[in-house]
Amino acid sequence: MSHYSINKSDLQKMVGFGVAGNFAGHLEQAGETPDFVNVQTASTNAPKGIFPYYVTGSNKQIGAYPLSSTEIHYPKNLDDNAHLQAEPEVCIVFNVSYDDGKVTQLTPKAFAAFNDCSIRKPGAKKISEKKNWGASTKGVSQNFIALERFEKGCELDNFHIASFLKRDGQIHTYGKDSSVLTYSYFHKLLKDWMIEKLNHQQDSGPLENLHQILQQSGYPKNIIISLGATTYTEFGETVFLQPGDEVAIYVYDASQNSAEDVFAHLTGQKTELTNSSILQQKIV
Repeated sequence: MSHYSINKSDLQKMVGFGVAGNFAGHLEQAGETPDFVNVQTASTNAPKGIFPYYVTGSNKQIGAYPLSSTEIHYPKNLDDNAHLQAEPEVCIVFNVSYDDGKVTQLTPKAFAAFNDCSIRKPGAKKISEKKNWGASTKGVSQNFIALERFEKGCELDNFHIASFLKRDGQIHTYGKDSSVLTYSYFHKLLKDWMIEKLNHQQDSGPLENLHQILQQSGYPKNIIISLGATTYTEFGETVFLQPGDEVAIYVYDASQNSAEDVFAHLTGQKTELTNSSILQQKIV
């Protein structure tokens, strides 16, 4: 396994983006389908768009650095019914090439387990409004794994995303254990689509003008993009996070670890997994 070293100061310089609707069924479960009713996509299974959740140098809420590898801060300004859900994903750090202000290439560097934690707020005008409410409101594993290419047969292809919620001493399966190959768009198809969106996505409905965001951030050398959340189990779909809960997201190499190995790691019977990126966060 080749670890790839990315520290907090590296991450603070990147702009953070997420892909919306790249797993069949997730938006329906998250109650977000109405947000995208007027969004036109190239094909029925195409993702809906890209949203920002962290923009370096912005003086708005989205300028607050939200990533943590240990905790999620429960929203203080909402009542106890903040409808907070974890979103188990894989994220990729890309090096960005520009020509005359337009993105020409995304070169993959590394990937990791990611929690695109969200507040389910009906009526939010932009997706980004549900994505960043301050420090420690998103999750990224400290274990990044090197990624030399993002095409069929690359290092990422053997990986699965699994997630769990620990509450009151009980462990619940939170998201369905899913191969990354079940993303609707992946590899070159996804990369080309992302380049197109970064250059041409307009400020419309729940989406924002991404070219403008890159421009305002001084054309960052690296960006971190989460590729979309898996579908939930019935438990994950209906249960919202509360302080005291613990969320665990595993991006694990399924050619070297079984689902049983993952569960044994979660329960402390196994101390490590081979070639895996693990994120464990407590809700505080």
